[in-house]
Amino acid sequence: MRYFTFEIVIDKEAEDEGYSAYSPSLPGCFSNGRTVEEAKQNIRNAIEQHLQSLLAHGQPISRSEKRVHVEELTVGVP
Repeated sequence: MRYFTFEIVIDKEAEDEGYSAYSPSLPGCFSNGRTVEEAKQNIRNAIEQHLQSLLAHGQPISRSEKRVHVEELTVGVP
């Protein structure tokens, strides 16, 4: 078994009660879910299928360095 690590992003969907999920390192690979946990499980499944397809077609698996940085920032406005 080979293991790969990818950053994922989970966003609250603006017009829905659910969440969307994707990995910036894997363009075109995305999923969603009704909860954050469901979105995490669904993107895990989507990434597994995406990687299996890449490997089956002899395509490289992009494993870029940290492309996403998320941080909380507090700003005061007078």
